[in-house]
Amino acid sequence: MFSLAMALAMAFLAACGEGGGPATPVRPVDQAALPSEPQYGGSIVEAMLGEPDNLISALSTSGASHSVASQIFVGLIKYDKDIELVPYAAKSFEVLDEGRLIRFTLREDIRWFDGEPLTAEDVEFTYRLMIDPTTPTAYAENFKAVKAFRLTGRYSFEVEYDQPFAKALITWAMDILPKHAMEGEDLLNTKYSREPLGAGPYMLKEWTPGSRIVLEANPDHFEGRPYIDRVIYRMIPDLSTQFLELKAGNLDTMDLTPLQYLYQTSGPGWDGSFNKFEYLASGYAFLGFNMNHPFFKDVRVRRAIDHAIDRREIVKGVLYGLGEMANGPYKPGTWQYNEAVKPRTYDPQRSRELLAEAGWADSDGDGILDRDGVPFAFSIITNQGNTQRIKSGVIIQQRLRDVGIKVELRTVEWAAFIKEFVDKGRFDAVILSWNILQDPDIYSVWHSSQAVERGLNFTRYVNPELDALLERGRRLVDPKARKPIYDEVQRILHDEVPYCFLYVPKSLPIVQARVRNIQAAPAGIAYNFPKWWIPKSLQMQP
Repeated sequence: MFSLAMALAMAFLAACGEGGGPATPVRPVDQAALPSEPQYGGSIVEAMLGEPDNLISALSTSGASHSVASQIFVGLIKYDKDIELVPYAAKSFEVLDEGRLIRFTLREDIRWFDGEPLTAEDVEFTYRLMIDPTTPTAYAENFKAVKAFRLTGRYSFEVEYDQPFAKALITWAMDILPKHAMEGEDLLNTKYSREPLGAGPYMLKEWTPGSRIVLEANPDHFEGRPYIDRVIYRMIPDLSTQFLELKAGNLDTMDLTPLQYLYQTSGPGWDGSFNKFEYLASGYAFLGFNMNHPFFKDVRVRRAIDHAIDRREIVKGVLYGLGEMANGPYKPGTWQYNEAVKPRTYDPQRSRELLAEAGWADSDGDGILDRDGVPFAFSIITNQGNTQRIKSGVIIQQRLRDVGIKVELRTVEWAAFIKEFVDKGRFDAVILSWNILQDPDIYSVWHSSQAVERGLNFTRYVNPELDALLERGRRLVDPKARKPIYDEVQRILHDEVPYCFLYVPKSLPIVQARVRNIQAAPAGIAYNFPKWWIPKSLQMQP
């Protein structure tokens, strides 16, 4: 059968043309002629779909904000290439008493951009800020689990917990904020949200709203000055436009769509000029329901919609096979993924039966179900520029029309999408994505305490049984003890369907070949970004 997804794929291919080489060909790189030792200088230009709302990551749920802030600030620990936690601003740490006590010793050679030393008092200040009820953050719960925070020296401290806490260690990968600059600041109006004072590898040099953010290498970074002088983030809220800029040589890197990866980035002008990478992303896309909407309070309706969606069609037609069907909040193949929970089948007939059980019928013969004189019609919103989400929405729109549900698909500019719709719960249903973290604790997204404005549980899903599991799971450390709990979490989310989990895509980054020392690893390619470098003969100054 000629599926809707195939039709969309062909229509998109026609709209984009046959690809070909860059409009202004990017010079092939003779790898053998390049120097073997890193060289300083140059700029790298990266595209961003959405603009950061601020650069204090604790105050933002935006991936754009966290991406830029991660270059400006430092945490006590970080993930290495193998996704193992290692010291960063900390010189060392100890986990004692089955996780109830953690002791940190900081490096003594870290300076804020203004020259002041970073000390344990800055960590304490950040911790106090995170647990302050007036701080508008979605990440407070991990810090509220701390029983006591004790300074043990200028560069050392310890934190104590009432009981083992699985996310205790990763909690301290948070961005540390400067006490001497930010103490007493109104976080909703502070200049530091747009003029951040950090201690990371890069400093903010320029922020032109709606256009670009420029970072400049920190010459005093404690791990050594980054090799590349400038990182330029260009706000281009459309993947097709980003691709045109890449072809024109105006971007060094972007995340490709599957179509671009497979069919539009090979041959003359591409081979030898760019390097492409492919690995399963740590994230999933979903259709989330507003649980306060009267249509979606009935689980039979949510299950009916889940049965009406053909995930294989989406993976084939939207991702061109470069991804997997999602079946819960965990990454397939990881220890926390519950293999016993089988994906809900694509079954339009079962969908119609469930809708009928819930009282929906086409009483006037117009092809749209209704109940008590109200047609089953709602809107799905997603962000502009993300073609994968938009195309998935079009497929879902058609499949729901097949079972008698009318859907309007709306796209909204990223900043407004988050601030005015997602954060405030002003939507019927939404297509979005979450990163999949290494720890299975998803308290901040699913616990009922987070079902508030600006909370990450923006679908407002409340389930006491799930709450109890999430509270228990984060208090255990042993994966063997935690596994049954998160298996049950996945089962509940499957049975209750607050989300229709759609797909886990592959990450498909492309980088100009002039950029050196990119080493793909389980953590992706950006884990060693400050160590990337560009030979002087290939450096360009935008």
